[in-house]
Amino acid sequence: MPKKSDKTPKQKKGLHPLNPHRAPYDFPALIKSMPALEGHVRETGFGGLSIDFSNPLAVNLLNKALLHHFYCVSFWDIPKGYLCPPIPGRADYVHYLADVLAQSNDGKIPKGKRVKGLDIGMGANCIYPILGHRVHGWQFVGADIDPISIKNAKLLVAANPNLQGGIECRLQKKADDILVGMIKPDDYFDFTMCNPPFHVSLEEAIKGNTRKVKNLAENARKKGSDNVHFQSNLKKQDKSVLNFGGQNAELFCPGGELFFVKRMIKESAQYAGQCLWFTTILSKKENLSAVYQALNTVKAQEIRTIEMIQGQKITRILAWTFLQEPERALWSAKWK
Repeated sequence: MPKKSDKTPKQKKGLHPLNPHRAPYDFPALIKSMPALEGHVRETGFGGLSIDFSNPLAVNLLNKALLHHFYCVSFWDIPKGYLCPPIPGRADYVHYLADVLAQSNDGKIPKGKRVKGLDIGMGANCIYPILGHRVHGWQFVGADIDPISIKNAKLLVAANPNLQGGIECRLQKKADDILVGMIKPDDYFDFTMCNPPFHVSLEEAIKGNTRKVKNLAENARKKGSDNVHFQSNLKKQDKSVLNFGGQNAELFCPGGELFFVKRMIKESAQYAGQCLWFTTILSKKENLSAVYQALNTVKAQEIRTIEMIQGQKITRILAWTFLQEPERALWSAKWK
């Protein structure tokens, strides 16, 4: 039976302590990094500045500004209708994952090209490899089932000299496989990461996105922003690009998150000796019991569940390893 570790870092409310996005957005500084953002920034009713978070173009420009300002990524863009990720939340996953690795490295976060990760479902945005490489210098393989996502991710790497040589992109050609085919016989990964499809169907995804945008507009109204602008923009938006957008493979899969993660767990056992820590986002707390049972079945040695709090949203990282502590210590020796 796998051990649930008592070493999981205690969480504070809000973003990870090392996350540079803990403070409110400094819009004047961000506008200097991305001048086009200025046209989307407006005052709130409390004297602050914000953007219309229900407007995909505004969110896209904010992401460009954040990536340029904090991570020196000069070019970043995604095809129309593809998932536009919230940078602060994605950065949190990277920082908490670094904590997990540090616990096998005398409490020090391992940095540099000796650390290699596999991002399952990288997406056209390539965000986890970009953040992980720029923050810690880690090497990445980004895998995706969508050829357009792979093409765009390669474009992003090629367009930014400080990403070149740090991110490899692999196309998953089999819809029923997750890790199979993406971990080659001579591969050794220090971690995997994944933000799995959350919904069970396109209909559920559309309903969820519609509800999210309406909540954004309501929150803006309460904070004193121009709600008329938000509501007008909401009516104009096509359902396929509401809020952060997303293609089918990014938003849903049959069986939803639980089915996807259980399948990943089953496949991970085939690569027990080729990866130190397997990890994934698990959004729904009610799925924990089922995934713990799945991890017991494949005889994982240790499980860690790390809560991430982003505003009113609570999600979690599920991490598991098939290696015992002495094996983990031997593994981490190559980082030094």
